[in-house]
Amino acid sequence: MAKLFEPITLRGLTVRNRVWLAPMCQYSCENRDGMPGHWHLVHLGARATGGFGLILTEAAAVLPEGRISPQDAGIWSDAHTEAWAPIVDFAHSQGAAIGVQLAHAGRKASTYRPFVGEPAGSVPEADGGWATVGPSDVAFEGLAEPAALSREAIAEVVEAFAAAARRADAAGFDTVEIHAAHGYLLHSFLSPLSNVRDDEYGGDLAGRSRLLMEVYTAVREAFPEDKPVLVRISASEWTDGGFDVAEATEVSITLQDAGCDLIDVSSGGNVIADIPVGPSYQVPLAAEIAAAGVTTGAVGLITEPAQAEGILVSGDADVVLLARAGLREPAWPQRAAHALGLNWRDAPYPPQYTRGKW
Repeated sequence: MAKLFEPITLRGLTVRNRVWLAPMCQYSCENRDGMPGHWHLVHLGARATGGFGLILTEAAAVLPEGRISPQDAGIWSDAHTEAWAPIVDFAHSQGAAIGVQLAHAGRKASTYRPFVGEPAGSVPEADGGWATVGPSDVAFEGLAEPAALSREAIAEVVEAFAAAARRADAAGFDTVEIHAAHGYLLHSFLSPLSNVRDDEYGGDLAGRSRLLMEVYTAVREAFPEDKPVLVRISASEWTDGGFDVAEATEVSITLQDAGCDLIDVSSGGNVIADIPVGPSYQVPLAAEIAAAGVTTGAVGLITEPAQAEGILVSGDADVVLLARAGLREPAWPQRAAHALGLNWRDAPYPPQYTRGKW
């Protein structure tokens, strides 16, 4: 059995394989209410039938002002719980586990979705946008200046993450992933490039990571003990003076010591940077964190079965997450099973698709 197709158990959840679908924004809640619909059912359902072990939804905002775009998905009300539930049920019917990414976009909120032919930049309030917030009044390049969050507003954010975790459980999700990467709110607090606060939420790493730890603790307490909680981080900003892999490793160890079940290791997104994009370009970051004894997931231009298998066999990560490759190939795990020599009967095919086996 290829390691890629070995199950992995986190708390009470056993995932059928180690090929996971990374969260990818779809910007397709056309009513601008954060409600997932037919697109989300078909998009995520296709990857469940395609054999992915764990499906992670796109970023679901814990507050309406936490959306990246007006068309983002959300989980800030009980109505969202009801909208997500049939998607969860379908994923389960195909043998896949499914989790929701809990997110707040912070200073990168209220932007136009990146669709061809649509505007770019911050959405003005007259066009359905809203005022943004961050750790400080430091804007992301090209976007509107945010307001610095007060202590009272920080407490409201923490509770919003906890409430979203409770809704995720009610919808039947197997896990939640806290989004602390890509320049969104929790990452922007971690970074000295965007967090210039002089209170207990700024300064040294303990201060800059305080909000993430408060959110993690609140989510862990709100979510059932037998269900895992994951955290996605950007382990490098590819910029001098930014949040780097040494600090990311320290934060990851602290999270794991607090009970976090897996660190999903990405990078970038908080400042404009020259990122050395190429096959497996973020895997060394995951490997460095894994070397500290942390359970990790690797992501970033992982496209070929042998490449994915090699990452796991080498111990660079415990799982791999596919993003763009998963968009191109909803059944990538089935092709990977064939490429790695699995008998088709051991591959993740639904019975309706075995006639199309590799």
